Amino acid sequence: MTQLDYAQAAAIVAAGIQAAAEMGSPSSVAVVDSGRNLLAFGRSDGAILASLEVSQAKAYTAGSLKMPTADLSALVQPGGPFYGLSGADGRPFIPFGGGVPLLDGDTLVGAVGAAGGSPDQDDAVAKAAAATWVG
Repeated sequence: MTQLDYAQAAAIVAAGIQAAAEMGSPSSVAVVDSGRNLLAFGRSDGAILASLEVSQAKAYTAGSLKMPTADLSALVQPGGPFYGLSGADGRPFIPFGGGVPLLDGDTLVGAVGAAGGSPDQDDAVAKAAAATWVG
C-alpha cells in the first residue's frame, strides 16, 4: 500500500493553489492522510477566512466516504441515503464540490479539499490538485 507523505501532500497543495490562481479564485487547499488528519495546507492571498475550515472539512468528507464531495449533494437531500449525515461523527460533512479522495486502487491514502470559490471552482481546484497524485 502506498502511503502519502508530507512532500507529496505539499506538492498537491501547491498544484491546487496554482490552479486556483489561474482561475482567479483565491482559495485554501488542504490535504489529509488516510486517517483524515491534516497533513498539508495552503491559503492563497485573498482567500476568505471561512475557506480555511471548509477546505479541511471537504478533505475530511471526501476521505471519510471515499468519494468526491460533488457527488454528495443529491445523496444528502431528504429521502436520500445520506440524509442527516452532516455532523454525524461530530465533524462537519460538506456535500458540495471541492473534496476529492486520493486512492491507491481501492485503498484510501488521503484526500484533498479546496474552498474559496464557487462549488464548481472548488471542485476544479481539488481535481487539479488531486491529478498530481500518482498512486
